[in-house]
Amino acid sequence: MQDAPAAPVAAAPDEFMPARPAAAIRGARLRFGGTPLFDGLDLDLPAGTVTCLLGPSGVGKTTLLRLLAGLAEPEPPTLVERTGPVAWMAQQDLLMSWLGVLDNVLLGARLRGEPRTPALVERARGLLARVGLAGREGDRPAALSGGMRQRVALARTLMEDRPIVLMDEPFSGLDAITRLRLQDLAVELLAGRTVLLVTHDPLEALRLGDRVLVLTGSPARLSAPLEPPGAKPRAPDDPALLGLQGRLLRALAEAAA
Repeated sequence: MQDAPAAPVAAAPDEFMPARPAAAIRGARLRFGGTPLFDGLDLDLPAGTVTCLLGPSGVGKTTLLRLLAGLAEPEPPTLVERTGPVAWMAQQDLLMSWLGVLDNVLLGARLRGEPRTPALVERARGLLARVGLAGREGDRPAALSGGMRQRVALARTLMEDRPIVLMDEPFSGLDAITRLRLQDLAVELLAGRTVLLVTHDPLEALRLGDRVLVLTGSPARLSAPLEPPGAKPRAPDDPALLGLQGRLLRALAEAAA
């Protein structure tokens, strides 16, 4: 669901974006309980690319997402630059149990008081078809598997039609095959958008990311970007990718030591 200030729903995702926005954080400073989480941290999200962010639990990955979304208040002189509105996809699907699938996808428009026009409903149905849920529009979340619920959440995120998408471990908790399929689907449906995806899975980051960053330390610092070769989504058994996975795992183990 979209959590940042929103604009009216615009074109369908496959007709998206004459302009290609980007986002950045400059000189991030933030303390929790007197302990510096960030102190002078910079993050750039190049336009139209997927940036994947790894790091130990508690290092501040979700907080960076919240700063970009305008949901956390940083300390001066932090500057958050965002040249377009933001959509957020959380780790949990956050579906409303009393609403059907279609109404969950339309929830953002409903909360903004937008009229439920035939065009809006048709667009939501089209997104559900693209995520493989045609014919399930009236089902309640309790009738869906975990993978289906995450597909609804992905369709709802895309329904917001935002040029910048922030994703907080959106595929965790799924079985391996469902996770691979949703990763592939996300690459297709998020093409052309500026994406920051937080994950604890190095292989997921390497399959989906144009750039992979590791956040470590206290105060936290970002690694130099790693740019996996080849087109996304990359094959999970690619020997080059598995070699990079080993490097990332070693870096994460050292950070957690």
